[in-house]
Amino acid sequence: MGRKSKNRLRSVLVLHGPNLNLLGTREPEIYGRETLTDINRCLTAAGKEAKAIVRCFQSNHEGDLVDRVQQARREGVGFIILNPAGLTHTSVVLRDALLAVRIPFIEVHLTNIHAREPWRKHSYFTDIAAGTIFGLGSKGYELALAYALSRT
Repeated sequence: MGRKSKNRLRSVLVLHGPNLNLLGTREPEIYGRETLTDINRCLTAAGKEAKAIVRCFQSNHEGDLVDRVQQARREGVGFIILNPAGLTHTSVVLRDALLAVRIPFIEVHLTNIHAREPWRKHSYFTDIAAGTIFGLGSKGYELALAYALSRT
């Protein structure tokens, strides 16, 4: 196996959608008090321990997330962990970007979207994801990373 392939297999991108930068202060009774920095720190440390590269990216802008997905293919990312946040229910273009790059991904949500408002039950990503994790708080990211690393 060539060097490029080996790097690809050990690289995970964690994408956080809109408003997740407010974790810890935004509706803590729903989303908890843990910050996005806390979550990212935990994921990067777990990646380092597993001798993998874990990069985290958050944006409130749909186009920035699409650009980052496209960049992931050029970087040889082997797996994506995606919390599309509010874009879960609206973003055909982010879905199309994920289909275009053909990088497997897990959809993660801090809350159980199926136990919330009816309009939150539909996801544009669930049917194309390798798996989904809903409602386990930040532990969902950790489980997704463990799975991603086991697949690379």
